[in-house]
Amino acid sequence: MIYHAVTLGDWTARPDQPYAPASLAEDGFVHCSPDETTTLAVVNAFYRDAPRPLLALLLDEDRLAARCVWEAPDPTPPPGVDEGVLFPHVFGPLNRDAVERVLEIQWDEEGRATGLKDLN
Repeated sequence: MIYHAVTLGDWTARPDQPYAPASLAEDGFVHCSPDETTTLAVVNAFYRDAPRPLLALLLDEDRLAARCVWEAPDPTPPPGVDEGVLFPHVFGPLNRDAVERVLEIQWDEEGRATGLKDLN
């Protein structure tokens, strides 16, 4: 399983189509993370000001229609992530049937992402 952070508005905007974030057009792939700990570090580094609720899609890598390649972060991993951690990059839209679960990012009183919980 791999993780992808997304705002609720972006995730629900076109529920009948595969999800294609701006990074797909800008970077050529969808940024994902290998585990919950890394996902929270990425959220704290890049998504602290994103609209809330912020979600984490838990994706079954085997069910992705697009190719997934594990690569080193460029230029460096976010704070709290070890140098050797590889990141899954999905080279196409995320097909919705690959989404195993949708989790909500939990925040502390200082605005740091601290965990994930089921939406239901």
